Amino acid sequence: MKRWNALAIPAAAAAAIASYDLVQRRHALLRNFPVVGHGRYLLESLGPELRQYITTGNDEERPFTRDQRRWVYASSKRVTDTFGFGTDNDIEFTDGYTIIKHRTFSEIPPSAMPHADEQLAIPSAKVLGAARGRTNAFRPRSIVNISGMSFGALSSAAVVALNRGAAATDCLHNTGEGGISRYHRNGADLIFQIGTAYFGCRDEDGRFDLARLRALVESAPVRAIEIKLSQGAKPGLGGLLPGAKVTPEIAEIRGVPEGRDCISPSRHTAFRDVDSMLDWVELLAAETGLPVGIKSAVGDPTFWDLLVDAMSNSGRGVDFVTIDGGEGGTGAAPLVFTDAVSLPFRSGFARVYAKFAEAGLTDGITFIGSGKLGLPDNAVAAMSLGCDLINVAREPMLAVGCIQAQKCHTDRCPTGVATQNHWLAHGLDAGIKSVRAANYLRALRRDVFKVAEACGVAHPGLITASDVEVADGNRHSITLADLYGYRTGWGLPGDADRAEITRLMSEAAAVPAGETGSPGAKTAP
Repeated sequence: MKRWNALAIPAAAAAAIASYDLVQRRHALLRNFPVVGHGRYLLESLGPELRQYITTGNDEERPFTRDQRRWVYASSKRVTDTFGFGTDNDIEFTDGYTIIKHRTFSEIPPSAMPHADEQLAIPSAKVLGAARGRTNAFRPRSIVNISGMSFGALSSAAVVALNRGAAATDCLHNTGEGGISRYHRNGADLIFQIGTAYFGCRDEDGRFDLARLRALVESAPVRAIEIKLSQGAKPGLGGLLPGAKVTPEIAEIRGVPEGRDCISPSRHTAFRDVDSMLDWVELLAAETGLPVGIKSAVGDPTFWDLLVDAMSNSGRGVDFVTIDGGEGGTGAAPLVFTDAVSLPFRSGFARVYAKFAEAGLTDGITFIGSGKLGLPDNAVAAMSLGCDLINVAREPMLAVGCIQAQKCHTDRCPTGVATQNHWLAHGLDAGIKSVRAANYLRALRRDVFKVAEACGVAHPGLITASDVEVADGNRHSITLADLYGYRTGWGLPGDADRAEITRLMSEAAAVPAGETGSPGAKTAP
């Protein structure tokens, strides 16, 4: 009898914990895996001590190191996201280590308001679509925005959390190629992405339908259209949403049969070359009034040479260019594509930017970078090379609960972020996680802005490629400008845009204590 009493006590305790875990909403992992999920948090708390003697260091895991994930988690929860006792990175002997050079003096006065920068939206230095006279040109109110991740690849709760987080921080939310769902309509302005399958704007035969596009963008807060040519995770491959994920709701949104594999071709059928693509771009812009751009990974340079030549010699052109690095990763793909196809972000972006810069076209184009740029040092380097905006994907996934289990392609994401399994998805509380997404987005902007202040400039877009060096241990270092052959002025907005963004940021810094500055809010058309 005593033995049964001894077993009953821990069993009752476990049942009580399980009951609490199933109804609480703060931790998706515990809602899906009550009791046993606590083991993960225990190991996480003991991890630093264990790793010192047993397993990997803080900078050895991939695609995101433990330190990088810790910064995202801490920022999203608004707990201490600072690190003590100096860096544990091997600066002295690591090849390719990035160093940002601060300045001692600057003409830009530092903000006198503690923590004011945490609420700054930090707008783009360029007005998107203005150079080509688009009817609905606008100045994006945040340099950091949510990259394209479709409903279907992500759960409904994850999409809602990201959309609400974007709305709370004045960020744009890219829909991904899967169309606009009701989960994208929770307050954030949208970038509607058109992929090769034309989900959301296709006819019964899978061909592009202009009337459906017009109706769709008029029904939702769409601010711009992005034509996806390829992405870093699977450049030139197309996509596949397994039939198990094609629920009745997804089938309706995408315009495809329920329960059948949903395939995105590797190339577009609405155009066949650069010339016809630009005709299509101008058609979409004229019919919707929206800025229109392209997203692509970087491979063979011929496409970019032809695009620059066509834009230089005709009145047609794209309003923005999104470059996705080969290290991007929200899309599932064969290992050879994730590991070896398309250039990594920095070298790919620098090559493309240089072609537009040599032709004198950069002032009229908004450049957007994506591919592991949701970390402050990577974001700063990207902006120094000429990015006007930064798109983030996996990092906000971490903020809303992802634990880098790398099961996105299996429909068995343990935290309910990348799955259509209702049991797993129910663990993710969109209300709580949206706050964490917003906290992360603010933290990233704050840190990037503080680095700009350390570099003596008013806005992150004014950091130059000469302000960032790449060091090969203690032996040698080279600036990004020299590494990629940048000329004087490359990577910076034009004179008028530099003056205007400096004025906007100066006004925001002068907002009285107790108020929040949102530069660009009054000037955005």
